Amino acid sequence: MNQRKKIITIVGARPQIIKSSAISRAVQTVFSEQLEEIIVHTGQHYDENMSKVFFEEMNIPTPNYNLQVGSGSHGQQTARMLEGLEKIFVDEKPDGVVVYGDTNSTIAGALAAAKIYIPVIHIEAGLRSFNKAMPEELNRISCDHMSTLLFTPTETGLTNLSNEGFKMDHSPKATIDSPNVYHCGDIMYDNSLHFSKVADQFSSVMKSENLTPNEFVLMTVHRDTNTDIAENLEAIFSAVDQLSKEHNMTFVLPLHPRTKSKLETQLSSELYKQVIDSELIKVIPPVGFMDIIVLEKNARMVVTDSGGLQKESFFFEKPCVILREQTEWTEIVDNGNAILTGANHDKIIAAFNTLIGTKDFTYPTFYGDGKAAEFICGKIVDEIQ
Repeated sequence: MNQRKKIITIVGARPQIIKSSAISRAVQTVFSEQLEEIIVHTGQHYDENMSKVFFEEMNIPTPNYNLQVGSGSHGQQTARMLEGLEKIFVDEKPDGVVVYGDTNSTIAGALAAAKIYIPVIHIEAGLRSFNKAMPEELNRISCDHMSTLLFTPTETGLTNLSNEGFKMDHSPKATIDSPNVYHCGDIMYDNSLHFSKVADQFSSVMKSENLTPNEFVLMTVHRDTNTDIAENLEAIFSAVDQLSKEHNMTFVLPLHPRTKSKLETQLSSELYKQVIDSELIKVIPPVGFMDIIVLEKNARMVVTDSGGLQKESFFFEKPCVILREQTEWTEIVDNGNAILTGANHDKIIAAFNTLIGTKDFTYPTFYGDGKAAEFICGKIVDEIQ
């Protein structure tokens, strides 16, 4: 029997922990004889208790390492990760390093591996917002160009990589100088299908928050361009206050304590009082992935600045107002399922009213067949030297 290939999976932010669960399931259930997975948690997300909850809820193996880098500037975080990851890579001698998306953990994992000639496997490759003012855009572009295997969830991602000079023909054995690019579908679609079947058993959020299916809006806001700029946060919540009253619709906001505190410091005193006193705006503590799945399944609409929730709203066939100027998930906007508004009061109002009045949405299979993780693991086995 051939020796199992060792992969190191890098996670750091909560969405990456969730994404990694699809690969971990595939390794455990289909590729246990071909792949060994080592999980490194960088500790990028500073609330360790929250991360622990996600690991337990997703039934992901406990991380073999935790760098505990904590919060800090982009440079500080990335530097700490580079130092810690390089040591782990030297000690573990993996056959490949798996990174997800576009965070500081992603770029640190890719750079640390590529510098010492370990193949990088980038999941969610090829996504572009075409706005290099976003740190995520710099991370994802740089990571793609250091990778040996690139797995893009969409046809758009494939086109982006082709336009940047990546060759679309495949070598039997991929290298950093001759990488292989695949359109594989989205592992978050894998997860949504898997967990939607069991989420209701694990979640009581609908009952505890006294919510009625299809009679509330799920809203999240966390990006610093929205929470840390008073003018933007004021525009967003003045629109929410207006919409909740006009439509007599409850807005449910799971908010991290940091973001909740921003409401008091960034909103005008008048609007803050209206939001806090409103019976139609329910600010609740952060919820786990199972609760988010249940809320998405039962919401009338989603309003968010989260990349993950944009996609999941599509998976669960819910229209979405995107509180950003650009999105890497351009398909759902082009197809009319979502509308970009930024932090613009009038655009938020118009987008919400348009989407809530639309009845003829379509949901093409942009994101694959729900078996992306198995496809990815198969290619790692076959093509990483």
